[in-house]
Amino acid sequence: MTSVKEFRIEEPATDEEFGRGAFVFTDDYSVFDWGKMPDQIPQKGASLCTMGAFNFELLEAEGVPTHYRGVVENGDVVSLEDASHPPWEMAIDLTQVPDLPHEGREYDYDSYHDAAGENYLIPLEIVFRNRVPVGSSLRDRTEPADHGLEFDSWPDEAVDLAEPIVEFTTKYEESDRQLERDEADAIAGEASIDDLESTAREVNRIVTEQAESAGLVHEDGKIECCYYRGEIRVADVVGTFDENRFSYEGVQLSKEVLRQYHKRTQPDWVRAVDAAKTEAKRAGVADWKSLCDAEPAPLDEAVVETARDLYCAGANAYTGREFFDAPPLSSAIGAVQRL
Repeated sequence: MTSVKEFRIEEPATDEEFGRGAFVFTDDYSVFDWGKMPDQIPQKGASLCTMGAFNFELLEAEGVPTHYRGVVENGDVVSLEDASHPPWEMAIDLTQVPDLPHEGREYDYDSYHDAAGENYLIPLEIVFRNRVPVGSSLRDRTEPADHGLEFDSWPDEAVDLAEPIVEFTTKYEESDRQLERDEADAIAGEASIDDLESTAREVNRIVTEQAESAGLVHEDGKIECCYYRGEIRVADVVGTFDENRFSYEGVQLSKEVLRQYHKRTQPDWVRAVDAAKTEAKRAGVADWKSLCDAEPAPLDEAVVETARDLYCAGANAYTGREFFDAPPLSSAIGAVQRL
């Protein structure tokens, strides 16, 4: 189980064949790699499943291979178009995910690939960026000039990039780690790093065009992929408000709303998380949470309701269908601005 969705295996994968299984989406949320937070956001799981299914069907129509099989309704696997209500469960092909041995922060990717064969989840996240919003990690790691931007320092507003940037981070290490291309290539195993980048750029194009058709701006996002008999397929979930950042009329429409809210209202906890991650890196410890001396506090009920409306109204707007009983997106965004 991940921090926000459950993982069900119906038929396990082998070295040579996909298995069968499903994601069951929950209303849990996670920020700052904490895992399950104290609250749930009503209908968040259904909104993520709906957007993910919608995007997988867009990708398949454009010829991008994926692990998606459909959504589950009354035990049957159907297309999103044929679903009678917002789905919570997504049927997927399963690949192998071998153990990744480690000592402290040293991870043994050779062992991972020795066990993987030619049917495995690539232990990388591939990140694409069209815009650098406030809160983006790119601002901490680079300067505007690194990307051909004519700013002495990052402005207090989102900055558009002339061309999308593609980056690679670790997937299964205790804390996400930015990778240079050569190290990402080694971690990918048999999968081509060039093919992974091409796939990410195509996914980015498709999601960006869909967002534009709905009046949204697609700022950044990520994909995960599996390698199956020489082919790269898009895995996990694509183009949701947890995997990607969107905005509407200059206001964030993503999990970043909750990140920034915690920064404003629970700064001591956020600082404790940062300090624990820094100390874990210094000490070579993988489990940074064991070093954190603070816990997040629950959200006010009004904040939970605002987050619910944001996810549901956003899903309606992005898909162009009224899956959820939610206010217009402009109203949901107005509530976010008042937080």
